[in-house]
Amino acid sequence: MTGLLEGFELRDPTGSLEAVARLGARLPERIAQRIRLILASVPDPDTSVRCLEQLRQQNPLAFDRLAVSPSALRFAAVIFSYSRFLSEALLRYPERILQISGSGSLYRVLRVDEYETRLQEFLGADHRGVPPGEELARFRRRQLLRIVGRDVLGIATLSDITEEISNLADAILEITYRRIREALVLRHGEPRLADGTVCGFSVIALGKLGGVELNYSSDIDLMFVYQGSGESDGPAIISNAEFAKKIANQFTALLSSYTAEGQCYRVDLRLRQDGTLGEICTSFEGACNYYAQRARDWEKQMLIKARVCAGDREPGTALLEFVEPLIYQSSLDFRAVEAVSETRQRISEKVGARRGLNTGIDVKLAPGGIRDIEFLVQCLQRLHGGREPWVRHGGTLLALFRLRDKGLLSGVEYARLASAYQFLRHLEHRLQIQDDRQTHTLPTDEDELDLLARRMPSGAPPDVLLNGEALRQRLREHQDAVKEIYERVIHAQKPMYYTVSADPVSPEPAPAVESLALPSNLTRFLDQRAPQLARAIESANLRRGRDRFEHFLETALAQGDLLARLDADSGLARAALDIFEHSPYLADQLLRYPELLQEVRQPLEYKAERLDDGGSLRRFYRRQMLRIQSESILSGAPIFHTLANTSALADTVIQAAYRIAILESPWPARADYVPRDQMMVISLGRLGMKEFDLGSDADLIFVIPDADAGEHEYWLAVAEHIIHTLSSYTGEGVMFAVDPRLRPHGREGDLVQTEGAYQAYFAGHAEAWEGITYMKARAVAGNPARATEFLHGLQQIDWRRYGQSMRSKKELAEMRARVEREQGPRNPLKAGSGGYYDIDFALMYLRLKGAGIFYPVLNTPERIDVIEKMGHLEREDADFLREAATFYRALDHGQRVISGHAEGNLPTAQAHFDTLSDLVERWTPEHLHHQRCDTTLREIRRRTRDFFNRLFGR
Repeated sequence: MTGLLEGFELRDPTGSLEAVARLGARLPERIAQRIRLILASVPDPDTSVRCLEQLRQQNPLAFDRLAVSPSALRFAAVIFSYSRFLSEALLRYPERILQISGSGSLYRVLRVDEYETRLQEFLGADHRGVPPGEELARFRRRQLLRIVGRDVLGIATLSDITEEISNLADAILEITYRRIREALVLRHGEPRLADGTVCGFSVIALGKLGGVELNYSSDIDLMFVYQGSGESDGPAIISNAEFAKKIANQFTALLSSYTAEGQCYRVDLRLRQDGTLGEICTSFEGACNYYAQRARDWEKQMLIKARVCAGDREPGTALLEFVEPLIYQSSLDFRAVEAVSETRQRISEKVGARRGLNTGIDVKLAPGGIRDIEFLVQCLQRLHGGREPWVRHGGTLLALFRLRDKGLLSGVEYARLASAYQFLRHLEHRLQIQDDRQTHTLPTDEDELDLLARRMPSGAPPDVLLNGEALRQRLREHQDAVKEIYERVIHAQKPMYYTVSADPVSPEPAPAVESLALPSNLTRFLDQRAPQLARAIESANLRRGRDRFEHFLETALAQGDLLARLDADSGLARAALDIFEHSPYLADQLLRYPELLQEVRQPLEYKAERLDDGGSLRRFYRRQMLRIQSESILSGAPIFHTLANTSALADTVIQAAYRIAILESPWPARADYVPRDQMMVISLGRLGMKEFDLGSDADLIFVIPDADAGEHEYWLAVAEHIIHTLSSYTGEGVMFAVDPRLRPHGREGDLVQTEGAYQAYFAGHAEAWEGITYMKARAVAGNPARATEFLHGLQQIDWRRYGQSMRSKKELAEMRARVEREQGPRNPLKAGSGGYYDIDFALMYLRLKGAGIFYPVLNTPERIDVIEKMGHLEREDADFLREAATFYRALDHGQRVISGHAEGNLPTAQAHFDTLSDLVERWTPEHLHHQRCDTTLREIRRRTRDFFNRLFGR
């Protein structure tokens, strides 16, 4: 075979053309053509060719499997072209490419809990002690392979990548903390406070990890705080301070240890109280005293990015709530900005001195670099965060958006800063993924710089992709823009916008012009222009939603038709006020997209046939989701009615994504094969039960008939396209994450499998919990009749294996105990003793006893009804379970309505708790409202666990 690389020229052809000829000599022409096209698209085809040839020689079988899979081949080629350290790993373990490329997880961001599960599985069920540092480092590198692939293939945005690198770090930190604490408890017992409660210990992330924007080779800035004084209750008694110090020292040493796999993380503790002279960890009281009395200005500013990333939430969350008023000043003290600017100047001088030594440009620390943008954002947040809570956020990109949203940056300033930041972070990532080395410096060698330019994302301006000089020029343009904005916004803004009182005792700012942001001015204006709306606001008595609604009114004032509509329609005004009071998440949606207000009180739509691209589908999903959730808040719609509506909406967009995927995917291998609905998309879990909610993940599997197995590659591409459409994070937002792990063999199994493969797996290999999980499955796209028949057949297999033999009882009880042990401490509402999972596991077991009867779909109340009618449940128990399930789902739904995502605990902040209580009362029976929500929860948890123990004989 000849001409494998015909159509493009290798930049360093020595030996490469011969290698390519050898690669193609033993492959069919169709596969050789595929290799040629893929190599033409990578920035360093010479290196990719050499690595592929080395793989063919070392492991011919793995190479052959790679060559026939377009997605795996492309994945391998780009990794070889971008990263030396990952290339070495792939040559040793090529099967990882096939595992990653064949899994649906390539097209979505993995959550912290998913990484925790992966790490637990990686360490092994038999290994419960403190893991070796080498294993942690090996796990991190293995996960980076998938993340880097998502990055360089252009599957994920910059925000996706930094979030996922941060999620990976959070998971490693959490599991490491748990294992170290468990080992110490075995020796010393639990550390307890004076009242007998367990003393909590928090790991607080700062810097990039705190802002959930970690890069590939960052240090991680950490700080430790424990709850208070006391002592342990075990055989070797030590004080709580000694216990916490042991955790902190072991934790830091383990993560930072040098191993054959390198370091897992470089841990930097210098940002703790008193820096390197301070204790390695501090009590909550001691930390509060430090920040209230002795902390320097920069120490308060760096807490803008602080968050609890591992350990117990209580002490860390309480500390951050305490220091928040100290961080954000309602007065405009420009001395604080100048203090940070002086630090910035010292950094610039050091960088300038280093550049005098003929080193490359430092994209992080040079003037106009990443650090300047972060300084600028944090300065503006400190100055304005006191009166504008909206701008308080640890992430740089989102903080920039919110500063623009509040008018504290102009649209042009925001566009330049956001563009520069993304360009610089992409450049930083390309430098670091080559050798997993913490570097921010451009190479001085021209060939290396040219290669770096070609490695920049395809979305970059075309001239950047040509050569190193164009890259340098683009970098200078971004740096100049950042420097100009920095000087103008920080220094020139003072006389332009504000007049600061000369009285040092009372530095309250005086606006240069009358500002409608002041409640008194806004009230007077509304009395004149929108009197009906003014009366509605006065009668609403806004408390928690006041700041956001005032900001929304500023938008309404700029859009006369929006203000007129609110004034003319008193019902709409009351509805908007109710939403802003009870749902910060939906309020933020309305602030970003004011046009969504017209969706409030509108009937639902489930027709998306006209939507033929991902962007329009996301906009449709956003509109319909607001309709569903506003109905839930405003009318107190029954909780399972709301969940059914949300599930129907998810079904609709999955079906639309299926149509789009067929239109946009490559044609099948056989010319006469016509793709229609052959692949069945089946939902499990919450979506399978029609209990999908705001912020839920969709558990999906993809099944094809045995007769269509010849087009497996085609349907794999369609499935991946569906996942990408539903899960990708874009400027239009994200619909929901897709989790395909419930397929046979989990992540190790093919994303798309045949009916026969499923039936064989469930007949001989599936565990009890897997079979029972499929009793909550239903068809959502493809051929629903065939999918329903297929699921009926699987249920019959489950019933024969588990229902008749009653094997499931013991296995389910053991699984429930393991889930409680591993997830209960962090998610007690679901996984803790008496949590929702007690109900779910009980119903799965009871349902299996009657599995000979097939039901296409049952939600929780319907499952309870069916089991009661079968005689497996007493009426009193059935009534209680219906009530408990409603209460749990209401709690979960309320948390999602407030924040946009699920929470494992009741909120600790009183305002948040009050909001949740108000919402839960709208969706639960009257007799549950006679006492506090947390008291009701304790009683329901106790009764739920009592029922569970009776059922399973525990």
